[in-house]
Amino acid sequence: MGNRSMGREDTLGVLPSLLFCKMLRFLKRPLVVTIDINLNLVALTVLGLLTRLWQLSYPRAVVFDEVYYGQYISFYMKRVFFLDDSGPPFGHMLLALGGWLGGFDGNFLWNRIGAEYSSNVPVWSLRLLPALAGALSVPMAYQIVLELHFSHCTAMGAALLMLIENALITQSRLMLLESILIFFNLLAVLSYLKFFNSQTHSPFSVHWWLWLMLTGVSCSCAVGIKYMGIFTYLLVLSIAAVHAWHLIGDQTLSNICVLSHLLARAVALLVVPVFLYLLFFYVHLMLLYRSGPHDQIMSSAFQASLEGGLARITQGQPLEVAFGSQVTLKSVSGKPLPCWLHSHKNTYPMIYENGRGSSHQQQVTCYPFKDINNWWIVKDPGRHQLVVNNPPRPVRHGDIVQLVHGMTTRLLNTHDVAAPLSPHSQEVSCYIDYNISMPAQNLWKLDIVNRESNQDTWKTILSEVRFVHVNTSAILKLSGAHLPDWGFRQLEVVGEKLSLGPHESMVWNVEEHRYGRGHEQKERELELHSPTQHDISRNLSFMARFSELQWKMLTLKNEDLEHQYSSTPLEWLTLDTNIAYWLHPRTSAQIHLLGNIVIWTSASLATVAYTLLFFWYLLRRRRNICDLPEDAWSHWVLAGALCIGGWALNYLPFFLMERMLFLYHYLPALTFQILLLPIVMQHASDHLCRSQLQRNVFSALVVAWYSSACHVSNMLRPLTYGDTSLSPEASAGRTPWAQEELQE
Repeated sequence: MGNRSMGREDTLGVLPSLLFCKMLRFLKRPLVVTIDINLNLVALTVLGLLTRLWQLSYPRAVVFDEVYYGQYISFYMKRVFFLDDSGPPFGHMLLALGGWLGGFDGNFLWNRIGAEYSSNVPVWSLRLLPALAGALSVPMAYQIVLELHFSHCTAMGAALLMLIENALITQSRLMLLESILIFFNLLAVLSYLKFFNSQTHSPFSVHWWLWLMLTGVSCSCAVGIKYMGIFTYLLVLSIAAVHAWHLIGDQTLSNICVLSHLLARAVALLVVPVFLYLLFFYVHLMLLYRSGPHDQIMSSAFQASLEGGLARITQGQPLEVAFGSQVTLKSVSGKPLPCWLHSHKNTYPMIYENGRGSSHQQQVTCYPFKDINNWWIVKDPGRHQLVVNNPPRPVRHGDIVQLVHGMTTRLLNTHDVAAPLSPHSQEVSCYIDYNISMPAQNLWKLDIVNRESNQDTWKTILSEVRFVHVNTSAILKLSGAHLPDWGFRQLEVVGEKLSLGPHESMVWNVEEHRYGRGHEQKERELELHSPTQHDISRNLSFMARFSELQWKMLTLKNEDLEHQYSSTPLEWLTLDTNIAYWLHPRTSAQIHLLGNIVIWTSASLATVAYTLLFFWYLLRRRRNICDLPEDAWSHWVLAGALCIGGWALNYLPFFLMERMLFLYHYLPALTFQILLLPIVMQHASDHLCRSQLQRNVFSALVVAWYSSACHVSNMLRPLTYGDTSLSPEASAGRTPWAQEELQE
């Protein structure tokens, strides 16, 4: 033991000496840092910045969809809630970030295309992020082609095509989202390729993890900008799944190693994107805490969570609905309009226009505005009083109630009489006793749809309820049809007998609520305008607000009007369409979204050529005829999977969409075609040209072709930047298929 102790002490004494000697050697030698700079990347980045940032603040006027996105930027600046069904909020937040960096206060009226920006609008700052995204997409295209193991010349070709394509330049120089979407699409593809290429020599290294995690982050950002981003996300997931399947079959890896690889991919490509997607909405809802113009689309609970608006009205309301409560009942569906259960003294006409008769009872409708006639009193059928006891007796799931109209004191009723516009449903009315053989049928069973137990109490705002008619089992329902003039164009309410389950149109919630104390009718009418004193918090959790907002985004359908610049997916391929973005009111300078016809046509031909070659090679390989070496074949297949797959996933779904489409929807798909175009050209030169002479001739043709693309790009330049005055003849000469004026 003593010898071991002495040896350990000697070792500890030697270590400082060794460290000192190494430090002396380090100090005697110069400190050298080697930096590997790809000048191609630097040059492409500079050119991309020049083409996208040059005179970025021109025109200093609202250009096409800037009128649309600008409104949302102003809402962010003022912290006002809004709902946009076009996509998640991340893209809007990025545009708003540009406004915040420029000191924008949100004060500008975004009411028409072509309106001059006021001095407080930082135009350059608002357009900066889309321009930077468009500029950085150019060197990114270069890197993607290199990571696919094609030549530097091919990579430069792809980047230069991205650089000069007119539609991409135009879209990236404005306050629009497509260039940012394309940037994250390309970043996701590039990150995955770098991760995949580092798999063989340095798995689980720092840069391996970096590129894998960046893939998931980029996919989440793409989806967070526009729902179209999910197409590229599915592309990356599909290719990653195929590679993971091959990894499982690799016998050189242990089971633990394979499991570690799969878990790493699952976390980076599934968990991280979901977490970031939720984070986008969390930040969005945290920023927009004030009531705004889109509140009515949301539920009462959501509205009550916002500062001002309904929150101001409902502050201090009792939580539990009791017998004697005075309530307003809002339809949960909000379709076709948000509205409240309503009645008034007018009755249904004796005979409808189609000859059918009615009960001539008091009308019950759904009214899309706040009104004193929206108030109802929840009555216990066993008692005559219309006040709340002390202590209050809460209404529970399954209780039988009567609903008394606050201003007319008549009870909500339905019977076996056809509704005015929905003859297969029952008419709903407030009962008037005409002393005829039609007794009142005014008992309703309360069904709390979102209850946790059968003992749940009916809660203000939070509870979603159905009213089931005791006599006929019909359910109180908003049909959505507009009544004729005798019904003041209000919405029809019916009793629905045939029900396959709780539908939103049958569900109601209490929005405004107070405990009734007045015994006389005049006292009750005064109470309808008086505030209550109870203060109970009804703040929704983040997940509840997220779920509702996401569902509204996915299901909200705006009535798309015809637009003179809308187009079909087939027109995009042939470039038989354009969009006039802006027209100078005096000089006739103008901006059009125009594609470079040489690039678009060549990209489509390259897609067809690749598809034919791929299946030709596949058939020959089936016969054991290998035209390409295995490495070249794997690179060819991966390039096709990414480029053809990216194009197909970003293009073909538009044939199934029932919405207004524009040329810019094709740009993400076009970028994948542009990546494929020089790859097909290199393949033709390397594998289809049999002699050096053929290669030289082919190279000369490629140079001539690229020169023509540059010529077209330069010819369309005045319409891309809008900085040149054009006569009608000059404009028609550049765009013979687009001679319509801008629609303001």
